[in-house]
Amino acid sequence: MTTLIHNATLLPCTAAMEVLPDGWVQIEGARIVALGVGAPPDLPGAKRIDAGGDVVMPGMVNTHCHLAMSLFRGLGEDVDDRLVRYILPLERHFVTPQMVAAGTALAAYESIEAGVTTVADMYYHEVEVGRVLDSAGLRGVVGQTIADFAPPDHATIDEGFALVERLVEAFAGHARVTPSIAPHAPYSTDIPVLARVARYAEAHPGVPVQMHLAEMDSEMDWAQRTHGCRPVEVVARAGLLRRGLIAAHCLHVNADEAAQMAAAGVGVAHNARSNGKAGRGIAPVEAMRTAGMAVGIATDGAMSGNTLDLFAQFAPVAMFQKLLGHSRARMPALEVIRMATIEGARVLGLEGQIGSIEPGKQADLIRVSLSATRQQPVYDVYSALVFATVAEDVRDVMVAGRWLMRARAVQTLDRKKLMRDALQLATAFKAEMHLIDTGKKNS
Repeated sequence: MTTLIHNATLLPCTAAMEVLPDGWVQIEGARIVALGVGAPPDLPGAKRIDAGGDVVMPGMVNTHCHLAMSLFRGLGEDVDDRLVRYILPLERHFVTPQMVAAGTALAAYESIEAGVTTVADMYYHEVEVGRVLDSAGLRGVVGQTIADFAPPDHATIDEGFALVERLVEAFAGHARVTPSIAPHAPYSTDIPVLARVARYAEAHPGVPVQMHLAEMDSEMDWAQRTHGCRPVEVVARAGLLRRGLIAAHCLHVNADEAAQMAAAGVGVAHNARSNGKAGRGIAPVEAMRTAGMAVGIATDGAMSGNTLDLFAQFAPVAMFQKLLGHSRARMPALEVIRMATIEGARVLGLEGQIGSIEPGKQADLIRVSLSATRQQPVYDVYSALVFATVAEDVRDVMVAGRWLMRARAVQTLDRKKLMRDALQLATAFKAEMHLIDTGKKNS
């Protein structure tokens, strides 16, 4: 099948970040084979799609998420101790393969609607996550979490590693789903476990590592108290500061650490909205990028940031760096879109496959309308995308040459079923929270 998308405002998101008016893209099967401007080639039998001047750009990359936690969106929102009071008890009681599948389906639908075509996820029962992403047609890096706080799907570290092995076996050679190992954080694993993860990663070079790193003040205190150093050094001592490490948050990274991480090939997933909402601070994104690190944009889980929509992250990403630098010239809109596409792909080690519109790459594309009154007039396409565009402006979504959404209609998931499943679980959550609040259940 040949598809020819033409009459587009084409954003290839290659190094130059050029804007190509009246652009066209030729797709054969799952791959992009050609692109250009002006009159498209005459290809007999091709499916021709007139983009009507809309933006056609690479599908966006969400570099850190907990998809199944979409079911916790807005729960206990204004309760200071909600993690201990509600979330951990609910996870212990309800996080089953069925719950993870239901939450991931809800999140996958939301991601498609928002033009996100690749997601890096870390949570529990990750085989279920991979299965849902596969069924939805999305691309994903799925990370089995390992931790020492008795998480829902393993009682021991050995059991956690066994789940990683199961995940790797389930998706070995998969075209769109990449299995990953995900030590939760330095403070919830410590050096012996992190060193074991490092040995595993060394023995399995195609398996990325995901973890939370340098995220909180309490983590900084733990590292100093326990090891007399900072969290990045804890990871370095374990031998895990290496290419293939996807480090989420990284709010507390100094210049020396940024240089060390860049030299090691570590990628960073920046969660501006959830960081800001939690009052944790502003990550030194520009400093990390200047040091040579790839930094992608992420949503975190919907429990933390409420939305899995990258458009909702763009303004905080830009504005927080402007605040940090006391200048509106910091973090230009063009750089935000770079981080959401090709740089995010680089964070995940997928830049050879996705993240830009180039011959030979996977046909992961989205079509975005700029026709709303709130977007007009358009002087700068990148500015319009970052500061005026919302998820509902995404019209079409394609992954590996397959349409996942056309004219705002998702093709690959049953919305009625996933909403029914999500609401059933939410009802059970509410009943459990009532027991906790009335003292009828030990939290």
